[in-house]
Amino acid sequence: MRLISLAPLAVAVSHAGGLGFIGAGTDLTDLNKHLTQARSLLSDSSVLSAYYDVLPIGVGFINWGAEIKVALKVLKVHVPAAVWFFAPHQNRDLVEWTTKVRKATLGKTKIWVQVGTVAEALEITDLCNPDVLVIQGSDAGGHGLERGAGIIALLPEVADALKARGRSHINLVAAGGIVEGRGVAACLTLGAHGVVMGTRFLASKEASIAKGYQDDVLRSSDGGIKTVRSKVYDTLRGTTGWPARYGGRGIINQSYLDANDGEVTDEMRRKHDEALKMGDRGWGEHGRLTAYAGSGVGLVERVEPAEDILIEVRSHASRILTQPRLQML
Repeated sequence: MRLISLAPLAVAVSHAGGLGFIGAGTDLTDLNKHLTQARSLLSDSSVLSAYYDVLPIGVGFINWGAEIKVALKVLKVHVPAAVWFFAPHQNRDLVEWTTKVRKATLGKTKIWVQVGTVAEALEITDLCNPDVLVIQGSDAGGHGLERGAGIIALLPEVADALKARGRSHINLVAAGGIVEGRGVAACLTLGAHGVVMGTRFLASKEASIAKGYQDDVLRSSDGGIKTVRSKVYDTLRGTTGWPARYGGRGIINQSYLDANDGEVTDEMRRKHDEALKMGDRGWGEHGRLTAYAGSGVGLVERVEPAEDILIEVRSHASRILTQPRLQML
């Protein structure tokens, strides 16, 4: 949700009872502007205006490219409830981020770290002692590990491994393929303390997203075969700083189909650049612009306000979880 989830979406999610994140990503040039806007929107909220010292939103960083000095300068002024770290060159790099953010925010900001394997979860736990581990399954849209398990297998194994290490106090939040109440209920049953959703909010009214991209999400179905994790999209977009272990899951389009074993040619780059000039027409099944989305994309059916999405998902999950067990067997 880098640069798609900005102040309007983050505040809307928090206003509805979730915790919204600003997806700052790697380029922090406008982070102060985004947080200033968030503070203004929060001041207008009858629900959230009382939170002043700590903003009731989070900020997400892609750590291989984000500059820690810039981040710390902004976070000292605008202290968020949480920061979300993801994709460092090496996991050890997050020790500096964790230590310095905790110091800069006087311990008021919770540390969330996204991981995709059991080994990674244990290493991050030992290095950073995070408040939250975001456990990302392989169905997740956007960037994730090229090799990994789905959330149904991954989450319980991480939970068991942490328990064996005496680290059960760390909160586990599930990610990847969760777009509606059934997925939420399943993850809570598996032992998650909460869930995060990205693809579902691509179809929120507050998302900062091109209409062509959003339409691509709404028309897609059967996400297991209509999306793919690949480096092709990064190569075409010029976002080639990602560590080698990561790839981006997006909706299959002509750019991907033209790539031969992932090879991007000069002709493909030319056609991609031409598509950039086409606006919303650059997306679609025969388009060439990237639409990152998870394999649950087929369950996203319409554009709604973020608040309505949260109300619907929570209500659906609650109904499932409160059903008498015998009726479920």
